[in-house]
Amino acid sequence: MVLLSLGQGVPGAWALFAPRFFYDGFPLPALAWVTKFPPYNEHLVRDLGALSLGLTAVLLMAAVSPERRLVRAAAFGCLAFTVPHLIFHAAHLGRFDTADVIGQLISQVAPIAVSGMVLVLSRQSNRPNT
Repeated sequence: MVLLSLGQGVPGAWALFAPRFFYDGFPLPALAWVTKFPPYNEHLVRDLGALSLGLTAVLLMAAVSPERRLVRAAAFGCLAFTVPHLIFHAAHLGRFDTADVIGQLISQVAPIAVSGMVLVLSRQSNRPNT
């Protein structure tokens, strides 16, 4: 849950508090993946950041209080964002060179895999109140 929250929280805070810098420099200034989808829109970038931080709050709560239902809800919430995000990017990989395609796919499949693992492990949990 902590890894998932970092994956949402870091870019979420970046997009919310420095939207132009996020647009011009995510994930690194030399790569600038977001600039491949113009035009820049401060409102949408800030909204993405705020929503990512909202998901981060739920993921962190699940990490701090790992009750089974909360952990599963947080993992499903993460999947609700990351699966459509992956689908969009998979359909638009032609804008990127091979290294960027690999980086994007790894960065987008990883939270899906972690969320799936959390769901599988939490399903098998026999601890009371978890």
